Amino acid sequence: MIVKVCGMREPENIRAIEQAGADWMGFIFFPHSARYVTHCPEYLPEQCRRVGVFVNESTENILLKAQEFGLHYIQLHGRETPEQCRKLKTAGLGIVKVFSIARESDLRPVGCYEGICDYLLFDTACSGYGGSGKTFHWDILQAYQAKTPFLLSGGLRPGSLSSLLQFKHEQWAGIDLNSGFETAPGLKDSAAVHTFINQLKQKIQ
Repeated sequence: MIVKVCGMREPENIRAIEQAGADWMGFIFFPHSARYVTHCPEYLPEQCRRVGVFVNESTENILLKAQEFGLHYIQLHGRETPEQCRKLKTAGLGIVKVFSIARESDLRPVGCYEGICDYLLFDTACSGYGGSGKTFHWDILQAYQAKTPFLLSGGLRPGSLSSLLQFKHEQWAGIDLNSGFETAPGLKDSAAVHTFINQLKQKIQ
């Protein structure tokens, strides 16, 4: 079970979340986000996979950030095409494509990315780009029949543990934590993250 903690920015908080047991750590390169990373932090995680989050960015700029931050994965939240995903993958980067879900029909475009992306991420549909802090109805995902593994996102918080333990899907590979574990935008409660990860991984193998 992959636990990704997204929206990281502050060096000491990055270090604390790494020590809390995160597997992946996300850095947001979307200027309209409250968690936008304007410069490379003094400390970057050494044990976590580093994930760069982009929205409708050019391939050239994504590759520049990937080099600057030593990114392992690129997470794409916008209208990125399968062709752009393929180009980034050819450059040696893992690809996570995000789909906003409100109803079963929102799963239809997923098939175009099968065999190209390493992971999908299913988030709650909202206006604009970025997290809503709300959870969508996970039972919609029972209609997902493709083979690409996915991460669950959208409104996850310490109280979400019981719901996660009841969720089942063959391709479910992990979760994405962000605003539900924050004390301020871009600043995570490391103790809450640590407790949540321990409890989750003890019960889900």
